[in-house]
Amino acid sequence: MQNKGLIKFFAIIFALVCIYQLSFTFVANSISNDAKTFAKGDFSKELRYLDSIGKENVFLGKTYNEVRDNQLQKGLDLEGGINVILQISVKDVLNGLANDSKNPGFKKALADAKTNQSGNQDYIDAFFVEANNAKLNLASADIFGNRNLDEVIKFDMTNAQVEPIIKLKVVESVESAFKVLRERIDKFGVTQPNIQMLGNSGRILVELPGAKDVDRIKKLLQSTAQLEFWETYKVEEISGYIVAANEALKKTEVEVKSEVVENAATGIDSLLTDKSADTINKSNGPLFDKMLMGGQQGSPYVGIFLTKDTAKVREYLTRSDIKSLLPAELANVKFVWGKIDEKRPEGIELFALKGNREGKAPISGGVIVDATDTFDQMGKPAVSMQMDGTGARLWEKLTGTVSQQGNAIAIVLDNTVYSAPGVSRGAISGGRSEISGDFSINETKDLANILKAGKLPAAAEIVQSDVVGPSLGKEAIDSGLMSFIIGFSLVLIWMIIYYGKTGFYANLALLVNILFIFGALASFGAVLTLPGIAGIVLTIGMAVDANVIIYERAKEELDEGKSVEEAVNYAYTWKGAMSSIFDANITTAITAIILLVFGTGPIKGFATTLLIGIITSLFTAVFITRMFLDWSLSRKENITFSTSLTKNWFKNLNFDFLSKRKITYAISAVMIILSFVSLFTKGLNPGVDFVGGRTYQVRFDKPVSAPEVTNDLVAVFGSAEAKVFGNDSQLKITTKYKVDEEGEGIDKEVNQLLFKGLSKYLPADLTYDKFVNSYEGKKIGVMQASKVSGTISKDIKTNSIWAVLGSLLVVFVYLMISFRKWQFGFGAVAAVAHDVIIVLGIFSFFYNILPFNMELDQAFIAAILTVIGYSLNDTVIVFDRVREYLNYNSSPDFDGLVNKALNSTLSRTINTSATTLVVLVAIFIFGGETIRGFVFAILVGILVGTYSSIFVATPLMKDVMSDKEAKKMAEFKKED
Repeated sequence: MQNKGLIKFFAIIFALVCIYQLSFTFVANSISNDAKTFAKGDFSKELRYLDSIGKENVFLGKTYNEVRDNQLQKGLDLEGGINVILQISVKDVLNGLANDSKNPGFKKALADAKTNQSGNQDYIDAFFVEANNAKLNLASADIFGNRNLDEVIKFDMTNAQVEPIIKLKVVESVESAFKVLRERIDKFGVTQPNIQMLGNSGRILVELPGAKDVDRIKKLLQSTAQLEFWETYKVEEISGYIVAANEALKKTEVEVKSEVVENAATGIDSLLTDKSADTINKSNGPLFDKMLMGGQQGSPYVGIFLTKDTAKVREYLTRSDIKSLLPAELANVKFVWGKIDEKRPEGIELFALKGNREGKAPISGGVIVDATDTFDQMGKPAVSMQMDGTGARLWEKLTGTVSQQGNAIAIVLDNTVYSAPGVSRGAISGGRSEISGDFSINETKDLANILKAGKLPAAAEIVQSDVVGPSLGKEAIDSGLMSFIIGFSLVLIWMIIYYGKTGFYANLALLVNILFIFGALASFGAVLTLPGIAGIVLTIGMAVDANVIIYERAKEELDEGKSVEEAVNYAYTWKGAMSSIFDANITTAITAIILLVFGTGPIKGFATTLLIGIITSLFTAVFITRMFLDWSLSRKENITFSTSLTKNWFKNLNFDFLSKRKITYAISAVMIILSFVSLFTKGLNPGVDFVGGRTYQVRFDKPVSAPEVTNDLVAVFGSAEAKVFGNDSQLKITTKYKVDEEGEGIDKEVNQLLFKGLSKYLPADLTYDKFVNSYEGKKIGVMQASKVSGTISKDIKTNSIWAVLGSLLVVFVYLMISFRKWQFGFGAVAAVAHDVIIVLGIFSFFYNILPFNMELDQAFIAAILTVIGYSLNDTVIVFDRVREYLNYNSSPDFDGLVNKALNSTLSRTINTSATTLVVLVAIFIFGGETIRGFVFAILVGILVGTYSSIFVATPLMKDVMSDKEAKKMAEFKKED
C-alpha cells in the first residue's frame, strides 16, 4: 500500500478529532445528570440550574453553553420533546397584500387553491393557477394594485409580471414569521431549540428538545399576537338590539325549553331595562336560551353564554336578517367572545365593540415597544405594556373618551377579549397600559414574550407535530443501545469464527469505524435518532461486507497459488475487490441520498448516519484493515483468511443456477401474484403520514380492551381506532377528528376529548395535565403523540412515490453506464421491483395478523429504499464478477461465465446476508416497539433481496440478452 505513513497520520488525526468531539458529549451528559439530580423531577428547576452555569468554564476552557452546543445531538425520539411543522398561512398573507379585497373572483381563487392544491405544490402556485383559470387581473386596484403595493405593482402589468413580486412578498412575510417565532422560542427557556425554514414552502420546523408542556407550547407557537384596543358598548346601549334579535329568532328557530338558571335574573334586568327574568323564561327565545347571565348596568359585556353554544350564537348574530335589525348608531358593532375562564369553562362573555367602516381598531399592537409580566394591584398575574410616542397619544385620547363616557376599553388578542377595564381617573398619558384578568403566571410570561417578539404576519397552523415523552426517549436509548451491543457482538464473534486472525483485524477496523461514525455525527452537528441507530447497526453489516469481499478475493488468489502478500495486494486492486466494493456502496449511497432529500425528521437521521457509515466503512475496510494486514505480513505471520472449521466452506462449488431459473421464476411469479391479490383485495394499512390524522401512544396502569376503547372513542370523535401496541396495557390510538381545522385551541380540545374518552380506564387521581404533558418517570398517559394534516400527507405521499421511482431510475442509469450494457441495469431493477412487490404483499397480508405496527408510513418507505440499496448491493457484486470473467474470457460460453460468477460470489453473498440479518434480528428483538415494523420490512427485504440477486437479477440479465450478443461477449478478449 502506497503512502502508508500519510494514511496512518490521517487516520490518527481523524481518530483524535472524533475523540475530542465526543468528549463534549460525555461532559454535557454528566452536567445534565447533575442538573436532574438537583432538580428532582422539576423541569423548570433543572433549566435554572443549567442556565446558572451556562457561562461558566467547565471543560478545556469552554463554557457549559459551548460544550452543550458541541455535543452529539439526540433526536426527540431519544431525548423527548416536541417537534412541529408550522404552515404560515399564505392565504392570509395574500389577503393582506390585497388589502382584504372583496373581489369575489379573488376570494374564490383563494378558497379553490386550498381545495385543489396537489401534493408537493405550494399554495401560492395553486392560487396563481386558479387566478389565471378565472382570468383575474392581479394588477387591478381591487386586488394587488392597491396603495400597499403601488410602488412595485402598476395597473398595466400582466399576471406573469405580478406573480414574482407577490412571491417575493410572501417569502418576506414567512421570513418575518420565522424571526418572530425564533425570538419567542429563545425567550421560552428550552435548551438547544432548533428552528428552520423548510425551503420556500412557507413551512417552519420547530424542535424543542426536553419541552414538556404541550398545550402551552402549541399556543405560544400559533398565537398571531394580533393585539388591538377597542371601545366597548355598555350593556344598556346594546340590549334593545339583543331583545329584537331574540324576538326575530323566535319566528325562525325551533323553540326549546329554557336553560337559564334561577339566579340568572340579577344581570338580565339591566339588559332588558323594562323586562324581568320571568319574562325571559316565559319567552324562551333562542338567543336567551343560550345565556347564563346578562350584563349588569354599565357592564362592558352583553352577557355570559354557554360555551358550547358560541358557534350557534355567532351564526345568529351574523345572519343578514338579524343584522338588518341593527339601528344606524350600532351599524358597525363587532361581537367578540372573551377569554375562557379555566375555573368556570361552561360560560363565556360576549362583548360588543364599537367598530367602524374599515373594521380597524383605534389602536393596534404595533405601537407596543415593551411588555413585561407583572402583578396587578390585587396581586394577580398581569402584563404591563409600554407604547411608542404615537401609541401614547392615541392611548391618551382613547382613555380620555372612555373616562367621560363610562364604558370600557377591550384589550383584544387574536380576536379574543382578554380584559375590558374601565377608566375612572381621566385620560392616561405616557402610553403605559396593563392587561389583567384570570391569568396564570406562565400565561403572563408567554403573553409578554409574544408581545415583545411581535405579531406573526399571518396565522401559523400546526400541520405536523410529534410529541415524545422523556420516559419513552430513555426507553428508546436503552433498547437501541441493547440492540447495538448485541448485534455488534454477534458480528465480532462471527468474523473471528469464520476468518480467524484476519477476522480479528476486521473487528478492530469495525471499532475504529464506530468511533469515526459517532465522531462525524458530533462534528457535523447531525442528530442521532432511533432509525439513525438502526442505520449505524446496518452500516456494521456493510462494513463487514467490504472486508468479506476483500478476504474472499484474497482466498481465491491463494487457491490459485499466489503468495499471501501477492493475494492481499491483488485483492486491494481495482481489478480485485475494489470495483465491486465501490459499485455496491455507490448504489446504496444513491438510495441514502434520495432518502435525505425526500425524507423528514427521523428518516433524515437514518439517511445521514447511513451516508456517513458508507464513507467511514469504505475508509476503514480499505485502509485500516489493510494497515493491520501489512503489519502482520511485515512480522512474517501466517495469514489464511479462514479457520480450520471454515477453510473448506464454499470451495469447488459448481452449481448450475441458470438451469433452475424456470423453477425460481415460477416461485417468484407465485409470490408476486399472491402479493398483488392481497394488495388489491386487502390493501395496505396506511398510517397518518399518508392519509392524515392524529396518533397517540397511550399507556394504562392495567390491561385494557382495544375494541372497547375504540367504541368509547368513536362516541367522542365520530371515528377512531385503538390497537394494542406492544402489550395489552398500551394502545396506539388513531383519529382524524379536526385534523385539518385551524385555530390554536383545536389541538387542546382534541386532547381534552381524548382524556374524557379514556377517563374510565385511567386512575381516578390522574389529572389532564399529567395525562397529556411530559415529565420524567411518566408511566401512564400519552407517551407519544403525532399529527399530520391532509396537506402534509399529500406531500409525503408524493415524495415517497418520487423517492422510490427516482432511486430505481438513477440506479438503472448508473448500472447501464458502469456495465455498458442496458441488460445489467434491467436485471438489477427488475429484481428490485420483484423485492418491493413481495415486501408490500407481505405487509398487506400480515398487517392485522402480526402483533406489531405494520403501517405504510415514512419509516416503511425508508425501509423499502434500504431494501432497494441492499438488493442492488448484492446484485452488483455478482455482475462485477461476470464483467471480470468476460474481460478474461475464462469460459467458452456465456452461461458458463454467469454460473461461475454466481458460484464464486456465493460465500460473500451468504456471509454478508447472514451478518446483516443477525444484526437486524437483534434490533427487531431488542430495539423497541416503535422501530419493530421498520426493521421487519428490512429483514424481509434482505431475505428476498438475497434470493433475487441470485435467482432473478442474474438470470433475467442473461435472458434479455440475445444469443448473438451473449456469444460475442463470451468471445471478447481483454487484449481487444
